[in-house]
Amino acid sequence: MKAFRLDELDAERAANDGAYLQFLRERNMSVGLYALDAGQADPQQPHQQDEVYLVVSGRASLTVGMETTTVGRGSVVYVPAGVPHKFHHISEDLRVLVVFSPPEG
Repeated sequence: MKAFRLDELDAERAANDGAYLQFLRERNMSVGLYALDAGQADPQQPHQQDEVYLVVSGRASLTVGMETTTVGRGSVVYVPAGVPHKFHHISEDLRVLVVFSPPEG
């Protein structure tokens, strides 16, 4: 079994000065923690993998393709591979679990 604590993952991510920390990589998927602070711009580009976002804290808008929704704690969003997407109007520090399938490059 592999078990993780979000507070420890967030501390490790911050210690490495990065917005993203991949903490699990398996044959068919990878999982990471993505963090954007309130007011920060989301620099990500479309990915070659399908993604699922689970917002664990914070509030923002998320645009996927031509659709925009508001996300907050408990929101789950599927993003198909290759589709442009961005978090924006981040009003509270955002922490998001990201599942990639297949694993991120």
